[in-house]
Amino acid sequence: MGLSTLRMPTIIGPAMIVLAMFGLTSPADGQAEKIEQAVGRLAPQIVELRQRIHQNPELGNREFETAKLVAEHLRDLGLKVRTDVAHTGVVALLVGGRPGPVIAVRADMDALPVTEETDYPFKSTVRTHYLEQEVGVSHACGHDVHTAVQLGVASVLASMREELPGTVKFIFQPAEEGPPAGEEGGASMMIEQGALENPKPQVIFGLHTFAEMQVGKLGYTSGPAFAAVDHFIVKIQGKQAHGAAPHFSIDPVVMASQVVQAFQTIRSRNLPPLEPSVITVGVIRGGERFNIIPAEVLLEGTVRTYGPAIRNTVERRMNEILEGITRAGGGSYELEYQRVTPATINHPGLTRLTVPSLEAVVGRDNVVEVPPTMGGEDFAEFSNQVPGFYFRLGMVKPGTRSGGHHTPTFLADDSSVTVGMRVMSRVLIDYLNRESAQQASGR
Repeated sequence: MGLSTLRMPTIIGPAMIVLAMFGLTSPADGQAEKIEQAVGRLAPQIVELRQRIHQNPELGNREFETAKLVAEHLRDLGLKVRTDVAHTGVVALLVGGRPGPVIAVRADMDALPVTEETDYPFKSTVRTHYLEQEVGVSHACGHDVHTAVQLGVASVLASMREELPGTVKFIFQPAEEGPPAGEEGGASMMIEQGALENPKPQVIFGLHTFAEMQVGKLGYTSGPAFAAVDHFIVKIQGKQAHGAAPHFSIDPVVMASQVVQAFQTIRSRNLPPLEPSVITVGVIRGGERFNIIPAEVLLEGTVRTYGPAIRNTVERRMNEILEGITRAGGGSYELEYQRVTPATINHPGLTRLTVPSLEAVVGRDNVVEVPPTMGGEDFAEFSNQVPGFYFRLGMVKPGTRSGGHHTPTFLADDSSVTVGMRVMSRVLIDYLNRESAQQASGR
């Protein structure tokens, strides 16, 4: 869905200018201080939850204990809780004591098949099986922080329930990194199972840790923020033969090597040079023995783009390249091209209204606009249904270094949880106050 098709009737207009002139875009008197006091009181408990989640990571669609912890915490706060959404997802409603809009906030819960190599006392030593291999499991992308922050935000807002002007829907999502092979899951499945209905929010917010940013700093992007994610699997078929008699073979290894090289010409020769895109072959698998030319080679990888037309061009050219190379080599191919998630587009109007809330908490100098990334985020599935704003949370403790996302040495400091609680609580309350004020003024 493009920006032109997003309906945003409630956050932009002349009434918004009047509200800003009179300072009504900030929390009502005392609310900002109440947020700070609540975060100070609740932070030790929420940080402890983060450490428990970190030490007990679970892969996508298998977040059983994480979901149980989340649901129990939300029920203890008196929220209406729905579980088992898209396998292990949790959706909870906090109804404020004053009338106002319905908004949503989302956090992801799943971990990755990455063996942790950090010095955290609560580091993960969990092992499991993934794609028929034994692997370590860890929160190498910060989803433990996301989940803890959102539990903290629910706690803060629940403590202010009577003065809350509206309803907040808390969405805890499984399988953001993708469901296991052969299974459905993630944001799209949560939507199919009604996560955005009864009631439907008018906007949705989210955050993600950022391994290139110190704790206390925040980043945002207006408009295109995260790329669309595609997944391709190619089987190149030839004819097996002895390695000493290649003339009896149809060599899929040679064809595969030519395909990998030719795929890079799509980016360099078929797409506009200023159009962001990535084509990466991440897996090449074939052969059983050094002196046997195999019958088949598997290629697997990802494509990242921002525009539907670019997506279409890449898929078309991959087919044309595979057809030409395998026909010339005497072989054949199969291409499975999966469009996994669309691009995440931050609604520009919602972004303009929300950035001041970020600045109010951490200071204007600590809020920076960051360029779009070619990483993907299925938050896009939600923000294609209702306008969304998704920002970056600094997570690196000053004086230390973190490995990148999805690496064994990824380090998200506990102090980022507290910052996330303060910022997201302020974002949600600011939005509710703006909207309820506009509704009361009869815009």
